[in-house]
Amino acid sequence: MAGLYFHIPFCKQACHYCDFHFSTNTTTLIPMVDALKRELELRKDYLGGEEIKTIYFGGGTPSLLPVSSLQRLLDTVYRLYNVDPNAEITLEANPDDLTPIKIRELRSLPINRLSIGTQSFHGEHLSFMNRAHNALEARNSIRGAKQAGFQNISIDLIYGVPATDHTIWRKDLEELFALDVQHVSCYALTVEPQTVLGNWTKKGKFKPAEDEFTAQQFEILLEEMKKHGFIQYEISNFCKPGFESKHNSSYWQGVKYLGIGPSAHSFNGVSRQFNIAHNHQYITALEKDELPFTLENLSLEDQANEYMLTTLRTIWGTDLAYLKNQFNLDLLVSQKEYLAELQQRNLAEISGNKLKLTDAGKLLADQIALDLFVMK
Repeated sequence: MAGLYFHIPFCKQACHYCDFHFSTNTTTLIPMVDALKRELELRKDYLGGEEIKTIYFGGGTPSLLPVSSLQRLLDTVYRLYNVDPNAEITLEANPDDLTPIKIRELRSLPINRLSIGTQSFHGEHLSFMNRAHNALEARNSIRGAKQAGFQNISIDLIYGVPATDHTIWRKDLEELFALDVQHVSCYALTVEPQTVLGNWTKKGKFKPAEDEFTAQQFEILLEEMKKHGFIQYEISNFCKPGFESKHNSSYWQGVKYLGIGPSAHSFNGVSRQFNIAHNHQYITALEKDELPFTLENLSLEDQANEYMLTTLRTIWGTDLAYLKNQFNLDLLVSQKEYLAELQQRNLAEISGNKLKLTDAGKLLADQIALDLFVMK
């Protein structure tokens, strides 16, 4: 099995926190679609004929694409690749793009899952983030998608926005549950250097929330998700039973995937490829039938570390037997004392051959993975 990812590098405006690759200049939208099609053709053998189980349109803002362009890309995929008839096909969308007409058009495509970039239902927070939609559009887009027949809807929410208390965050969660979606991804607001927030922070115009405040909101999130029957199958991702994101889960479980578009990554198990993060250079290269990527071959240590980093974040945990058999890494021996410490501090538990983080450990997941890394 394998996955296919499209990076659609266009947005109406720049969110103050976002450091993903995108452009607000959409004049090259059609040439970009042509380039994406050409990359699909040039890289059709990358996955070795493996069946594609998931297709994901991310970005950027894929919902900016005309439905005709999405159809062209999907037609190319089905023509060149071996696609599972029941493949999960996700489109990321912003609420302001999901008009009733656009939703009806999307329903005519094989897309069967929407990931809606809501971020908040609070107007002031949306303005602070410089989102293009308002709270009413956020609610209406979700209701409209449900009414149109989409039965697998995910939304994004951001916590850790500075506030005097947790009232707004609790109200965001109340609205989420009232809208009755199947999946939610929740991310802490982070300050990246090359963003508006990064610039504001550097100049003293913005002060991020204290770590304790953000951790409290994460704890509220866990409590409310459990109360409403959502499974935390990855640190930032929650779903009703059976509605895990198959595409993202494949990333965390080390499944091969092909990334199409500027800045997109690909992974075939032993190496990773990174496409150039520049729209004009990407288009120009593909017009010449050139593939503008950088190749990184992964050592066994790299593969083992990546496996631990991703699997520790999931409900399934890290398979210690797999690490030993695949990479000759026996954590029960090499990290015996550290694993005992994690269990003593109630940060992790070992059951059978699975190492899993507790709720307290999830707050420290990246640091714990780093501590377990194999050093070259």
